[in-house]
This record gives sequence, C-alpha cells and structure tokens, in this order.
Amino acid sequence: MLCCCIMRTQIALEASQHARVRQKAASLGITMAEYIRRLVDQDLAGVGPEASPSTIIGIGRSGGSDIAGEGSRAVMDAVAARHDPARSCT
Repeated sequence: MLCCCIMRTQIALEASQHARVRQKAASLGITMAEYIRRLVDQDLAGVGPEASPSTIIGIGRSGGSDIAGEGSRAVMDAVAARHDPARSCT
C-alpha cells in the first residue's frame, strides 16, 4: 500500500532469509520492498497466515474417533470432497 510519503528503512537479514524473501517476492511478481510492506501490513492488521489443519490434529482425545491417528486421511478426504461433490458425505 503506497501513501503520499514513503519512509526509507534499512533492515538486516540473514543470507538465507534474504534469498528466501527475494525468491518469494519474485514468485509473486513484486519487489522485495513491496513483499515486506505487505507482511508488515498483515502483521499490524492482525492477519496471520492460514493455519494448517495439522496444527490441531492430535491435541485432544474424544474417545469416540481416531482423528489423531487418522487425521491426514480425514483432512485429505475432506479436501477431496470439497473439490468433488460426488464424494461429499452429505
């Protein structure tokens, strides 16, 4: 997001961070500066990256199902059903 006055800021990145930022920005077709501005905007707005379903699989025991052991299959089935209505459980 550009505004009427851009403040120049210098940051220090590790070599591996710099390479990854440069690669990510290039894959998005934007400059490194724009990529970093977008990350700052997201952080300040409280918007984080989408969480992976795997972050919650296995954190509790319901006693009724084996989602902890079969979590990957359950997620894959749910994704497949979302993209193929014929596989829906409804």
